[in-house]
Amino acid sequence: MSEAHAPISAIASAEVPRHVAIIMDGNGRWAAARGLPRGEGHRRGVEALRRTVRAAGELGIDVLTIFSFSTENWSRPATEIRELMGLLRRFIRHDLADLHRNNVRVRIIGEREGLEPDIARLLVEAEELTRANNGLTLVVAFNYGARQELARAARRMADALAQGSLKRDEVDVETIGRFLDAPDLPDPDVIIRTSGEQRLSNFLLWQSAYSELVFVQTYWPDFDRAALEGALQEYGQRVRRFGGLVARTGS
Repeated sequence: MSEAHAPISAIASAEVPRHVAIIMDGNGRWAAARGLPRGEGHRRGVEALRRTVRAAGELGIDVLTIFSFSTENWSRPATEIRELMGLLRRFIRHDLADLHRNNVRVRIIGEREGLEPDIARLLVEAEELTRANNGLTLVVAFNYGARQELARAARRMADALAQGSLKRDEVDVETIGRFLDAPDLPDPDVIIRTSGEQRLSNFLLWQSAYSELVFVQTYWPDFDRAALEGALQEYGQRVRRFGGLVARTGS
């Protein structure tokens, strides 16, 4: 890790959010604005990810979830998909040891079935190597879509009902949550989307029911600690009532 920085409490008046989720958007537009190929935007996006993971750990955030590759991204040109998969391979092979040294636990959410075998093995390796770490939890949403996650949860519940381990009257909001991809993690307190777009794009639809949404104009390759702190300062100014009349703290 780099040198110590001031805790977020010295920067913003609110408490540190326990769980921050980020939709990393704008790599292609960042590259286009500079006359560069889209691939260069993706490569710079990996650098931004490294900066953000480091900053999240330094600021005392417990869980950082990143939207790295959606189920809809498979519709992109084959050359771009190959480049993105190559970046994923290099990130895990080159950065996993550093994440492990810094006590980061890696979790993967999303559909594993149908992935290229070496990609699937790398995802398992990342989780297994860091399983015992108890610092920042880095959740990588890969081949992920929130509607698809809910469909997987429904299938799991249907199997449990058929097997008799779950009764119909036991199905409630909490039960559904237990069948999601990472049921033990808290819901995100804040979801940040870069590049100025203002939508969730099929990301954590169930978990974001009461998340604060912060949209920043910065393209993802330019995102850094200062941009993260700015987003968290905006989050800190929000009053969270969770549907009630009295302000409450996050999960």
